[in-house]
Amino acid sequence: MTGAALRGVLVALMVLTPALYLPSSITDSTEIAVFLAILAFVLTFTEYNSAFPSFIEFRDAPPLNRIRFVTLITMVSFLTLICKHIYAPTNVTALASGFGQLIAHLADFPYSPVRLVVLMLPAHVDLALVNMVRMAAGVSYLMALGMVLAFLYAIRIRNWPTGNGAFNVWINLPLFDPTAGGDVISRLQRDGRINVIAGFLLPFLIPAVVKAAADFIDPIMLTNPQTLIWTMCGWAFLPASMIMRGMAMLRVADLIEAKRRRVYSNADAMPAA
Repeated sequence: MTGAALRGVLVALMVLTPALYLPSSITDSTEIAVFLAILAFVLTFTEYNSAFPSFIEFRDAPPLNRIRFVTLITMVSFLTLICKHIYAPTNVTALASGFGQLIAHLADFPYSPVRLVVLMLPAHVDLALVNMVRMAAGVSYLMALGMVLAFLYAIRIRNWPTGNGAFNVWINLPLFDPTAGGDVISRLQRDGRINVIAGFLLPFLIPAVVKAAADFIDPIMLTNPQTLIWTMCGWAFLPASMIMRGMAMLRVADLIEAKRRRVYSNADAMPAA
């Protein structure tokens, strides 16, 4: 219960970070942020305090969810500092803004996801907003790439998930039904590849879709700092999280296949009665 409560508090603090740290004069949705933080706490506490899984995947297979959480809270905090530098600059916000400008300069090249996000904005948008979106997109995308590489390190070097003991498919993949039909390995491999491909393409497709739907979606809403923070975090974090899910499912499929081969080889080695 203590661990579940601590996880819930940390998730709630992450949700509240922009509303708490940005100046009150530009945060007009504090009540909504508090409500979402309470909801996040309740959902996280309920999930981790229960012996039965509901919807959070890989809850018993660290460090996958820990990598996700650390990356997301770092992403939110860093973008909050960058946005605050415009309204209430300090030495810390100046450092974050300088780092963001450096990353934006390196990541904004032709056909990159960051360049597509910038091109998504209307032509008449103020230059300050363009620079802010470029910095937020560059920082969030870089951190998302780091999240994927950290999980790749856990798989290749730390031998995830076998390094943590037995892997329970029901606990860690509650949304995957192994009895739905077809070979489990083939289904895991198919779902894993779909997640990896979709996670790779979404950062390129989302700006194109928003640009095409400019008559229905107003990108100028990004002038609100909280909207900018959560939009850029979602744009970078969700596709990277899908890639990690695909990598995890492919890894689980490899483990099941290896265990199946060992069972078959042991059966073939047994002498006939």
